[in-house]
Amino acid sequence: MSVATRYFDQLFADNDDPWAFRQRWYERRKRALTLALLTKPRYASIFEPGCANGELSVELAARGDRLLCCDTAAAAVALARTRLLGFTHAQVHQSRLPQEWPAGQFDLIVLSELCYYLDADDLGRVIECALASLTADGQILACHWRPPIDGCPQTAEQVHAMLDQRLDMPRVASHPEQDFLLDLWSRDGTSVATLEGLR
Repeated sequence: MSVATRYFDQLFADNDDPWAFRQRWYERRKRALTLALLTKPRYASIFEPGCANGELSVELAARGDRLLCCDTAAAAVALARTRLLGFTHAQVHQSRLPQEWPAGQFDLIVLSELCYYLDADDLGRVIECALASLTADGQILACHWRPPIDGCPQTAEQVHAMLDQRLDMPRVASHPEQDFLLDLWSRDGTSVATLEGLR
């Protein structure tokens, strides 16, 4: 069973940064690596589900013409909206996935520290929704903490294995570490150097 919304509501009940995204060097470094893995300097439309308090969202907003974020916890949505106040092209909605996947097309979908909270059935539906809303040259980025998390139905390894199998598109960049897995899949498997005429 996927982790319930009340779990996230409790995390944010008296803490505006329950994972210490702002304080920990680990988190700041991981965000930098996440952004560095992206093979395009800019994206027309980005979707970031599970945006939490919006720390990664701010960085993504600087790389896109449109950013849509969502979270299942009302407090997280309010925090992310405040964090993104300076970005008129960014929106934050409260929604639970996969049931409330947004309409529209995206050329980048960022699944960061989200998918191990989903059981295999819900993750399968998220992947189906992502594929249906991905543009012809779109990309999906996934980043997940590797150690097991109490109460989570899946591990990072299980999540990334399912993504690799079900997405059925080239994995164009990968950065595995002891602590986390970071992968980028793209419908257009062309390398950055090739796109810029260097090869």
